[in-house]
Amino acid sequence: MPMHNGFLPREGFKGDTVLKIIRNTALNPKVLLPLVLLAKYTKKGENWAILHPLAYSRLKKLLVFGVIRWINNYFSRKILNNWVDDKYDWSREIVVVTGGAGGIGGQIVQLLAEKRIKVVVLDIQPLTYAASPDVYYFKCDITSPQTLAKVAREIRLTVGEPTVLINNAGVVQGRTVLDASERDIRFTFDVNTFAHYWTTKEFLPAMVRANHGMVVTVASIAAWVTVPNMVDYAASKAAAHAFHEGLTAELATRYGAPRVRTVLVNQGYTTTPLFQGYRNDSPFLMPALNPATVAESIVRQVLRGQSAQLVLPAFANTLAALAAMPHWYQLRLRRKGQNIMTDFRGRKVVEDVDKFYEEKEGGAEGAEEDGFGVGAGASTVLVEK
Repeated sequence: MPMHNGFLPREGFKGDTVLKIIRNTALNPKVLLPLVLLAKYTKKGENWAILHPLAYSRLKKLLVFGVIRWINNYFSRKILNNWVDDKYDWSREIVVVTGGAGGIGGQIVQLLAEKRIKVVVLDIQPLTYAASPDVYYFKCDITSPQTLAKVAREIRLTVGEPTVLINNAGVVQGRTVLDASERDIRFTFDVNTFAHYWTTKEFLPAMVRANHGMVVTVASIAAWVTVPNMVDYAASKAAAHAFHEGLTAELATRYGAPRVRTVLVNQGYTTTPLFQGYRNDSPFLMPALNPATVAESIVRQVLRGQSAQLVLPAFANTLAALAAMPHWYQLRLRRKGQNIMTDFRGRKVVEDVDKFYEEKEGGAEGAEEDGFGVGAGASTVLVEK
């Protein structure tokens, strides 16, 4: 599964393509500066500037905006990485991916494995692809701190100490606040939010001690805008977003680990089985994303070894400002999304949530004895070709 490197994304000519052209031309100092210098210091350029003073003025303004944008991006990148560099030896790094049995997570795992990077998959679902010897699959209920602790010990014994954690696992129920049961809501938060805490508490301490590593939080643009039938999902993703922000601050101020990187992913609607039936009402500006598009963006950032925020598609950056908008606009946008989930029939990670929690609660004593518990399996599986 080679990386996509074409000018047009997999989704075709969309709003992001227009933004890319603007960034690479009208707001690119590397393009604008030579033009301004030619207009100022060459005879033909001077003549053009005299004949077209308005165009020349706009060219200089674009150059100023482009330079400001470049400086802003430079300082943001440096601040996010605490002004310190770090090196990753990918022949020695170990990446943990939650929810890596399929979907976006599965694509991430396969892309990393193709580069001969050791990848550990934590999922309660079986793998949906043929994995290479560099992929280690552990059937694990990541909503259980006790189960996760046991599996983490097994990972350290059989694979090694993980240095990159990608919290990718996610679920969506697609029900209204009143229709969703207490366990529906609990399950959404257990997977989408609380599991981030449990996995981080297991694997971050070693990264802090080594002052080396990375935690990737896969949130969603739903963290910025909530629509009907997605209240619990959006709330859990907003909490995951806040988790990332707080963890980033703690790494710099509490743990003395400035080289431990954090990456936040705010992706839009992605065509995975999890969101089957989702209605996309803005296909040009907010196109449906191919899972490989999201996975490749994450993998590229991980391989850079730098902290960042990934927003896909790029136009979704405008949603981050929604809270500052007038209420008449905010409410109108949320109400406009009332038809998004009317035909929702996405795949359920756990078909019977009530049974899941009944077995979980009933098997608590057994979990303490065997170390794995409900949904974890009794062994660690090394997946080979």
